[in-house]
Amino acid sequence: MVCFSLALVHAQRPDALQAFRDGEYERSVSICRDEIAVNPNNLESHVVISWSLIRLGRFNEALSYAQSGRRISRYDIRITESLGEINYFLGQNNEALGFFQEYINLAPEGARVDTVYYYMGEIYMRLGRFHHADVALSTAVHWVPGNALWWTRLAYARENARDLLGAVAAYERALSLNPQLNDARRGLERVRQVLAQQ
Repeated sequence: MVCFSLALVHAQRPDALQAFRDGEYERSVSICRDEIAVNPNNLESHVVISWSLIRLGRFNEALSYAQSGRRISRYDIRITESLGEINYFLGQNNEALGFFQEYINLAPEGARVDTVYYYMGEIYMRLGRFHHADVALSTAVHWVPGNALWWTRLAYARENARDLLGAVAAYERALSLNPQLNDARRGLERVRQVLAQQ
């Protein structure tokens, strides 16, 4: 009878991670706040609340919880990646790059490594470092070869790095994956016009 009662209590306890997975980000935040109030050193709650706040676009709040999580566990890769993502969205390019590079060092084949390379590529484009963006985005599409948007961004990086033939190849790959991508179609036309004039 006692075992049944404990199982019932456990089953009724709200699950922040499940709420996050279900897209119920506000509910996930609420559950995590309650958990952190009971145990401020609950790393899992800091991780999940950071993820939920990122999805809600509340980056300054997410930063606070992620920084607290980092104080609990300095090398937790989920917190490290979250800090990179938060700083990316806050426009803190150098800080974001530092966290993303740390993530790659800690987990070169981690679950979020594809996304980390994608964000790094976007940051390098913001900074006008198009060859670096090419390397990062090439790595991202290596991990997820079916992402047409990422191929389009890779093509754009190559176009700006003046690797026009590489840009054509990447735009064509994007369009083979999704023929409806107007950015890829316009980019391919633009690069072909430049090549025709050479």
